[in-house]
Amino acid sequence: MSGESGVFPIGGLSSEAIINALPLPVLTVGADERILHANHAAETFFDASLRLMKRGRLGDIFPFASPIIALVAEVRNRRSSVSEYRVELIQPRTGLERSVDVFATHLGDDGDNVVLMLQERTIADKMNRQLTHRGAARSMVALGAMLAHEIKNPLAGIRGAAQLLEQSGVEEDRVLTQLICDESDRIVRIVERMELFGDERPVERGPVNVHGVLDQVKRSAQSGFGRHIRFLENYDPSLPPVLGNRDQLVQVILNLVKNAAEAIGADTVEGEITLSTAYRTGLRLQVPGSRERVSLPIEVAVRDNGPGISAELLPDLFDPFVTTKAQGSGLGLALVAKIVGDHGGIVECDPIPRRTAFRILLPMSSARDGRASTAEP
Repeated sequence: MSGESGVFPIGGLSSEAIINALPLPVLTVGADERILHANHAAETFFDASLRLMKRGRLGDIFPFASPIIALVAEVRNRRSSVSEYRVELIQPRTGLERSVDVFATHLGDDGDNVVLMLQERTIADKMNRQLTHRGAARSMVALGAMLAHEIKNPLAGIRGAAQLLEQSGVEEDRVLTQLICDESDRIVRIVERMELFGDERPVERGPVNVHGVLDQVKRSAQSGFGRHIRFLENYDPSLPPVLGNRDQLVQVILNLVKNAAEAIGADTVEGEITLSTAYRTGLRLQVPGSRERVSLPIEVAVRDNGPGISAELLPDLFDPFVTTKAQGSGLGLALVAKIVGDHGGIVECDPIPRRTAFRILLPMSSARDGRASTAEP
């Protein structure tokens, strides 16, 4: 390969093939700010083909006065590498807003060519928030155990006393005694849900077909709370099994689907919930307390066309007692975060205007020899 094209053989592979294999967007910018090359990840990131980008300049894909343009100029002047973190980027073509980390370096030749690599902040932020979610869930363990002992026993006495009063009281007082019983039962249900956070018993895990989990949840929803909702499926049929516990994964998806149905509302005529799966590469999460890094290639998503979630609530969405429902306990999503975290995965809510999208990233189940294992439907 010629040096003029910027492609050089390395170990039997061209440098272009190696750069295209990178999961992060990489651009090569010439002295006149023209785009000389962009890898496949950059084409996806900017929603433009390489041919289209090579016709334009840096200012065509980055907004005017963007700090990225100034960063390129600084690299040329210093002839060294420069990094900038948390750069707010609004793409002129799509209007999409993103926060990125930018790494720029001079190519080291006699020209002024600069290589840019971008990393979207959402991936790093998702990992940081996931560790926070796990910490919040762990704090519920001790709280749930304490409440089970300190609250459930006195509530049983209060409920018993209310039932005795109901038998001996006048008709007008029975409304109040029934209210006491109903509210006592509601508190017990909340405490019982919190007790789930304290269940540290080892759970048997193995290969699980996520499509079987999704089908079971869909059938359950269509026969009950979601019978008025249209369910759409967008599955990757070649998806390998995940390493998990089927019953717990059913509970996770059921919680998300029920939340979606409640967000849509019982009176909505055109309510839709989309269940989808996909295989994603490039995301690895370090296991807390060790140097081990786990790949999370299996994506399961639950999307609805409800009113969406306010941006102010998103950072705390998986914390206990955070809810948008008037009668909600705020424990459903906290339990989802705990179960997904126990599986070594990540759960996130993507901000989409007037829609809600929950994405779960899980590890793939592998056989002892490292090959993908199989699971029952």
